[in-house]
Amino acid sequence: MAEEAARRAVAELPLLRTAAGPRDREGWAARLKEEYRALIQYVENNKRADNDWFRLESNAEGTRWFGRCWYVHELLKYEFAIEFDIPVTYPATAPEIAIPELDGKTAKMYRGGKICLSDHFKPLWARNVPKFGLAHLMALGLGPWLAVEIPDLVAKGIIQHKEKAPADGTLQLAACRWGL
Repeated sequence: MAEEAARRAVAELPLLRTAAGPRDREGWAARLKEEYRALIQYVENNKRADNDWFRLESNAEGTRWFGRCWYVHELLKYEFAIEFDIPVTYPATAPEIAIPELDGKTAKMYRGGKICLSDHFKPLWARNVPKFGLAHLMALGLGPWLAVEIPDLVAKGIIQHKEKAPADGTLQLAACRWGL
């Protein structure tokens, strides 16, 4: 069912045409316009389907991206900062998305909090260069990764919802000092 939903989401995304990366100044400007159009379309589609789950923005050159993503598990919203750089060999090479606050908490992550997409997503990306872009990265890369990893991390007690976790140790320390 989730696989079918992903296929539908991707089928609604425009395919990109410009095969240019950050090194190609004129081509990169055209590619960046296509990227923004696809991302805007993906976000609009998600909002219509009541499935809004990320926000992204970039630096002026479109080479560094950052934002937030969230995943709702058992009616609790888990929110994370995300970031990635566009590789110089883009679009031949897919960007590596990092979730720094989850660094070292799952085996499906590389140093620096970069999520592992090598087994499933990267071969798909390679078959679809230059048609896939950042919207496809979110839909077929980060989205499925969150759907698998966040429930697992919650079940193992590795991450907790912010409302369930103590805000900091000061309240506990004060309680100990006063014998409470």
